[in-house]
Amino acid sequence: MNKLPVKFICLTLMSVVIHSGCASSRSGNKFSFFKKVEDKTEITESESSQDLSTIKQVSLEIEETEKEALPDDLESGDIESGDIEKNSGLFDDINPELLLPEQLDKLKTPLKLEDVISSIYSSNPMVESVLYSRDIASGNNLSAHGAFDLKLKASSENGPQGFYQTYRQSIGLTQPLYSGSEVWGGYRVGRGDFQPWYRERQTNDGGEFKAGMTIPLMRNRDIDERRTELWKSELDMQLAEFDIQAQMIGFVQEASYAYWEWIAAGRKYNIAKKILELAESRNSRIKSQVEAGLTDPPELTDNLRLIAERRAKLADAERKLNQKASKLSLYIRDAQGFPLIPSAVNLSVFPEPYLIEPKKMREDVQIAMENRPELKIFDLFKQQYDVDLTQANNLLKPDVSAVIWGSQDMGQPTSPKRDKSEYEMEASLYLDVPIQRRKARGKIRATQAKIHQLLAKRHLTMDKIDIEVQTAYAALIAAHEQVVQTRRAVAHAEDLAQRERMNFDAGASDLLKVTLREQYAVESAVKEVDALLMYHQAQADYQAALANSPSP
Repeated sequence: MNKLPVKFICLTLMSVVIHSGCASSRSGNKFSFFKKVEDKTEITESESSQDLSTIKQVSLEIEETEKEALPDDLESGDIESGDIEKNSGLFDDINPELLLPEQLDKLKTPLKLEDVISSIYSSNPMVESVLYSRDIASGNNLSAHGAFDLKLKASSENGPQGFYQTYRQSIGLTQPLYSGSEVWGGYRVGRGDFQPWYRERQTNDGGEFKAGMTIPLMRNRDIDERRTELWKSELDMQLAEFDIQAQMIGFVQEASYAYWEWIAAGRKYNIAKKILELAESRNSRIKSQVEAGLTDPPELTDNLRLIAERRAKLADAERKLNQKASKLSLYIRDAQGFPLIPSAVNLSVFPEPYLIEPKKMREDVQIAMENRPELKIFDLFKQQYDVDLTQANNLLKPDVSAVIWGSQDMGQPTSPKRDKSEYEMEASLYLDVPIQRRKARGKIRATQAKIHQLLAKRHLTMDKIDIEVQTAYAALIAAHEQVVQTRRAVAHAEDLAQRERMNFDAGASDLLKVTLREQYAVESAVKEVDALLMYHQAQADYQAALANSPSP
């Protein structure tokens, strides 16, 4: 074949490709590539030893056109983050044909983080389990109120055999009072021939009505066992609410991580898909060039090897995307609570990062101190220990109780002396106190130690919250800068890869150089995805640190 026509054809093709690149560059269309860091296209020793084909000379006109194709910002070497495309074109069209079980593919619209959080609150078994702690606390509180229940007491004591035949029936009510006192009253009937030493058990024909009251004068006046359990159970109900809030914050944080990992996996899947399409699209051109004698056959073999490797990487990216979707389904449920595995058509894009203001950090630390449920839980535990301490001090006091009662028999007298017919009243005073009072002193010592222990843990928790907010700020600032810088790297790498492909199509480069340029572009694009993932996971940590999660 005549060499002059071959060179002319090459130059003509290169001119057409470069002019198309100019039009594409002016219109703002850029190529994007993705990759996962560990999915690098490796260059083997045999590939590195391939003879690099010499770059053909091109005319001055073509060189000028090439220079014209270079964007002004790249030419100057200064690219601002605002000038870089926020979401490159290759990220926008995730393959809707990605295979997933059809019976689980129930979502048809882009899935947002708000949708995931809403699903957590509406139909998630984890939340349902946590919410039952309210019923547990409420049940314990109701049980504590049971110590103040009105009690019915009744008895029937009969001795139909023996020298003394007696029949006694009684019924009464006892009501403990919130003040620590107790009132009681009842009715009894005593019939038969009673022993002389049990004459008080006998009543007139109409029976006896009796009522009385027990009043604590020292111990159990301001607090007792019944009120201690009641007050602590009421605090437990508040504790349950803050415990629910703390666990919900954790659920939302975990769901946010799973959601952003799924979005990142979708972006990386699309990178692998597009980089494969580039290798497949040039395979027919290389094949025709080999058949025409313009390219050596190993060039086609090398591209086929590259296609096989990229298909393998695409399969791995699809596996990771499916795994992330399955993990996310733990937080997405239908109305019946069954998991929904999102498909590729549900993929959304990363929201645009914004730079947080470092000067607001101390203000946010204060907000976190006010909002975090852990500190409120510590405060409620402190109140419970205060109740225990008050009860322990109560046990130090002597048990001095006053008892007042009155009774009246009704009906015909059963004794000629009529000793049952008169109204009776009695007032008594009772004293009961342990001399050593070791039980009370032991409880005081133990409760005081628990309070000091709790205060130390609360102080440590405050320090941890402060550090969590600072850590979230540092991660957000660093991740934002990574996004800016990786986007610049993506723009440079994409431009170099695009230009190398132009040279290859014009015969001025070889497949090894094209592969390397595409490899660098893929690495840069995946680093951008990783930076975006890191930023949004830091946002989840930041929201959790400030306790910015709604209540169920």
